[in-house]
Amino acid sequence: MKEGGRRIGKGNERHSRREFLQMAGVGALGPLMVSSAKKEGVRRRLERVSKMKIERIEVFPVRYPTIGYFKFFEGPPGTPPGRPAVLVKVTADDGTIGWGESVPIPKWSYETLESAASTIENYLKPVLLGRDPFDIVGAHRVMNGAIAASFSTGAPITKSGIDMALHDLAGKASGLSLAQRWGCPAGGKITLSWTLNPRTLDETEKLIAEGKKRGYRNFNVKVAPDPVFDLELCKIVKKRAPEGFLWADANGGYDVATALKIAPKLADIGVPVLEQPLPPNRLAGYRQLKRQGALPIIMDEGVVSPADLVEFIRLDLLDGVAMKPARCGGLLPARRQVELLKDAGLMFLGSGLTDPGVSLAASLALYGAYGLRFPAALNGPQFLAKSVLKRPFKPVNGELPVPTGPGLGIEVDEEKVKALVTASSRAV
Repeated sequence: MKEGGRRIGKGNERHSRREFLQMAGVGALGPLMVSSAKKEGVRRRLERVSKMKIERIEVFPVRYPTIGYFKFFEGPPGTPPGRPAVLVKVTADDGTIGWGESVPIPKWSYETLESAASTIENYLKPVLLGRDPFDIVGAHRVMNGAIAASFSTGAPITKSGIDMALHDLAGKASGLSLAQRWGCPAGGKITLSWTLNPRTLDETEKLIAEGKKRGYRNFNVKVAPDPVFDLELCKIVKKRAPEGFLWADANGGYDVATALKIAPKLADIGVPVLEQPLPPNRLAGYRQLKRQGALPIIMDEGVVSPADLVEFIRLDLLDGVAMKPARCGGLLPARRQVELLKDAGLMFLGSGLTDPGVSLAASLALYGAYGLRFPAALNGPQFLAKSVLKRPFKPVNGELPVPTGPGLGIEVDEEKVKALVTASSRAV
């Protein structure tokens, strides 16, 4: 895809032999500086990975136990508790394994736990088996052929689990982290934002204090549809954390008239950005808000594919995007969108879908590699009680380190996966 005469996301999802040797420290250094043993080892690894094929794809539907109240986890009466997710295990014919995670929540998307599992098993798996796991661009092409787009990418949350697993597998097969494969710096630590979604204003002080106790200094608040409640909520947060980054996220909950009225008032309080104030299809309303200029308008649910973002930039509908690899089809489309935003001089914020460990690792890797400047609204550690990782992520002083190992940089404990599958089936 091209924008402004430049190919977007051309990158290195399928490395040539020369590129692989250079990343492994051979091609660029030359024969005098690298031992013959190392060159031979790289040659064998290259030969092995060049012949790899996807042999198995397995899905593990689970529900992670949750902590505290988060309105998006509430379902109809009788809905099983927990945060639904589908863990995806992709195995190559040489035994190399990659893990990914699809994280549907019906209140955020039309995708569900059941639809994600059945789509992978019945539609995506058949077209992916036998393919080159390094060819992630090709994997997206055949997935999009199997599940077509409507307005934008079809089943993007589901496809993201496959995308993550292939990135993990390719990284582990080559011995490279995602940042190394992308030719980016690894990044260090990602500063997090504490999520506030109080049911009453009286709860706000306690929730802020809990975040501060854990070392968080920045806060994102769930607003809409009540502008009176929202303004009072933001005033309380700004008073208790005057130096913190206060991020208001409406999740498409305002109508146009309300959004136009509240944006200047939020700006007066000190809120620096307003995320997804309108439903995704209210494009004329977004243009009005952008022209009003009271606050930077950040899109989230409205931007799924890079093509969406190109069109919205051309129409002058936004000031930036709250990126979520888990929502936009995975790391490949997410990278392309970050590159588009940087090229256009627009804001790139990092967010998530209350990501469990595997999906969280993918987000951290992306944000670290592309130098995220703002606190990230990654609230999986805040609201989820369990992890399937051997070394779960634990924020320290409101920060998480970017994984630096091969692939996603994590190790999945398959015994934990099996136990969570069993516990989840009992909850249904």
